[in-house]
Amino acid sequence: MIAPADLEGRSIDNARRELAARFAAHGIDTPELDARILAGAALGLDLTTLIAQGDRRMTVNDGLILSSFANRRLNGEPVARILGTREFWGLPLALSPATLVPRPDTETVVEAALEILRGEQRLQDDLRIADIGTGSGAILLALLSELPNAIGTGTDLSAEALATARHNAQVLGLAGRASFIACNYLDGAPGPFDLIVSNPPYIPSADIAGLSIEVREHDPHLALDGGADGLDAYRAIIPDAFAQLCTGGLLIVEIGQGQHAAVAKVMTEAGFTLQHPAKADLGGVIRIVTGQKPAIFKGI
Repeated sequence: MIAPADLEGRSIDNARRELAARFAAHGIDTPELDARILAGAALGLDLTTLIAQGDRRMTVNDGLILSSFANRRLNGEPVARILGTREFWGLPLALSPATLVPRPDTETVVEAALEILRGEQRLQDDLRIADIGTGSGAILLALLSELPNAIGTGTDLSAEALATARHNAQVLGLAGRASFIACNYLDGAPGPFDLIVSNPPYIPSADIAGLSIEVREHDPHLALDGGADGLDAYRAIIPDAFAQLCTGGLLIVEIGQGQHAAVAKVMTEAGFTLQHPAKADLGGVIRIVTGQKPAIFKGI
């Protein structure tokens, strides 16, 4: 652990290098980056100023704050949780213990939705969106930021998560178009919807113990645990979404690695037409499955 006295009186550059060395020795993947971000946050400096003031000496208070941040990181707490905020789709989002840390992979949900809507020339339409398990509101608020005439509803079981999402909507100037409801999946949500999105829990229960400490000890298990095979949430969400979508409406869900075939099967069995191809993240992992509710034609 790092004591405040270990940093007091050092130059900012020297203190930052000390943190990076400790982080690297502890096996943290991005020691230099983490040290730079935490030092800037502790001292209230952006990157440019942090570099420009590299020779400045650390005060007693500087040492107290930075050592606290550093020790939390050494104990496995993610940088985003230490700072209480994370950027998603270019939007700054506040976090709470009841919300996942939004990850870049989840931006693939937003990309997929916008690509399809752009192709259908519906970006300016009065769309109705639902985000199941909204957490911090990341997906819903990203979509509303891109779709100026859309309105959205975020659902979550956690009152704390919903309070965080409402705060984020307010800060981003989107509160007038976003509502949040405490419910299980879509129970009580005011459908029908044109678009339903979700990043549901999809980790098999037995795999949670093997996750990194950043996830295992700091992300809410309610947002991780997908049941014995990781598919419990999809079996609940997909049929419910089909009932709540208007004709031609879209369901876009994030999935875990290797779950594409199983989730696609649940979608087709519920009546969805799959949108192909399935969308992969930057690492090449298929991350998104999209279904469309078809028009139902009766025989003559």
